[in-house]
Amino acid sequence: MREIVITAKTVEEAIELGLRELDVDRAEAEIDVISRGKAGILGIGSEPARVRVTRIDTPSDVVKTTSEVIDKIISLLGVDVVSTLTQVEREDLGGPVFEIEGDDAGLLIGRRGDTLKALQFLVKYLVSQKLDANVNILVDVEGYQDRRYQSLMSMARRVAQRVADSGRPITLEPMPPNERRIVHMALADHHRVTTESTGSGSSRQVVVQLK
Repeated sequence: MREIVITAKTVEEAIELGLRELDVDRAEAEIDVISRGKAGILGIGSEPARVRVTRIDTPSDVVKTTSEVIDKIISLLGVDVVSTLTQVEREDLGGPVFEIEGDDAGLLIGRRGDTLKALQFLVKYLVSQKLDANVNILVDVEGYQDRRYQSLMSMARRVAQRVADSGRPITLEPMPPNERRIVHMALADHHRVTTESTGSGSSRQVVVQLK
C-alpha cells in the first residue's frame, strides 16, 4: 500500500492514523489535507477531517534534511507546532513544500510575515550548507505563504493593467527572491508588459513596464 485516505475527528489525528497504517514517519510521506472537517454545534452538522497520506519510496536528501532541520528548529523554539511535507516537489518551485501547523503557529508568522520570512531563509540556508548545494524549499505556516502568493499574483495583474493603460512603468516595493519570482511568473505570458528586477540585496524590486 502506497497511498491511503483517512478520516478522523481532527487533521492531526487523521495524519497520525495514516502514518501508522503505512508504517512511515513524517519525513517519508507526502500529506494532502482534503478536508479539515467541521466541529458543528453540539455534534450536529459536524464533519470529520480527511487527509491523503502517500508513502515516499525513496525520500530525497533535500526532503530528509529539510525535515530534520525544521524539526530541530521547532524543538529549540519550544513551540507547539508540527511540520508535514505537503509536496515532494512543486513544479514552479523546483523543490519540496513543508507546512507548519499548531497552536503556536501565529508566533512563526509574525508581523506581516516577517518571522516566517526569517524562518524560510534560515531553513534554506542550513539545508544548503548541509548538502553543499543551493536548494529550493518552501516553508509555509497555516497556509500564510500560499495566501500571500495568491495576493501577489492578483496585485501583479492589477499593476500590469495600469501599466498597459498608462504606458508608464511601475516599480513595486522591495521583495524577497521567492516573492519576486511569483510576480515574474504571474506576468510571464502577458501580451503587453514585461518585468525585470532592479537594485541589490534586500532592496531588489520588480519593475513592470511595457514590452
